[in-house]
Amino acid sequence: MAQHRKTQKYLGLSILLNAVITITQAIGGVLSGSLALLSDALHNFSDVISLIISFVANRYATKAASEEKTFGYKRAEIIAAFINAASLIILASFLIYESILRFITPEPIQADWVIALAILGIVVNGLSVLLLHSSAAQNMNLKSAYLHLMSDMSASVAVLLGGITMYYYEWFWVDSVLTLGIALYLLVMGYQLLKDSFHVLMLFTPDSIDLKKLRLAIKIDPRIQNIHHLHVWRVNEYENHLEAHIDFNENISIADFDEILEKIEAILLNDFGVNHVNIQPEYKKDDNKNIIVQD
Repeated sequence: MAQHRKTQKYLGLSILLNAVITITQAIGGVLSGSLALLSDALHNFSDVISLIISFVANRYATKAASEEKTFGYKRAEIIAAFINAASLIILASFLIYESILRFITPEPIQADWVIALAILGIVVNGLSVLLLHSSAAQNMNLKSAYLHLMSDMSASVAVLLGGITMYYYEWFWVDSVLTLGIALYLLVMGYQLLKDSFHVLMLFTPDSIDLKKLRLAIKIDPRIQNIHHLHVWRVNEYENHLEAHIDFNENISIADFDEILEKIEAILLNDFGVNHVNIQPEYKKDDNKNIIVQD
């Protein structure tokens, strides 16, 4: 809980810092005529939105379950990650379009504004990255916000280098090239995060789990005849759930089943990272015995 409060505080501070840099870069982009600076401001604006979404999702994720919401809000952060990733892809597509137009008809740019505001962007985003670094490794929602900030810091570095080039050589086409580079970078990052969060939302089997190996690993008792109707999915960053039917060749007692189940749960947790197990025992039940059954 202490770590959660710390994360909330850091997210709040990052929102404030990025709101300031967004407004500053937007004004500077208009005054200087730099599309790269405006694209960086737009990117920062998407950061502010993504951080607000992450802040709200992180807050809701700790709410207790209830009769109406038996899982609580465990998926709030996954939904936030999906929205943030989608926003990255939309933003990138817009920037690619604008950079092509500007490359065809380049315009003069006040490079000193670009240099000053790029440095400010590096400092602000760098601080935000440091604040969220420790939490991002363990949480997809915070990772999405962290990636937004990392990409924006990288973009600010690129804008700074471009500003220096334009200042000394007046190569204004560099502005369009930088914008295109930022957009492609956003596109790649956004796609991977969108894919990961989509897999969780769709209840796909985690990439780290091989169902055939899992099925063999939990067939630990000679009385187990068949393991079928098997589902494994991720609820959020921390929880993998499994449900299955186990067909026994003997009419075992509940006590015997509990003993077998305890061993299966240990294997699933230690070898496959599954921390919630729901297994239905069966004996001579006439049902579908396939490993995968479409409900």
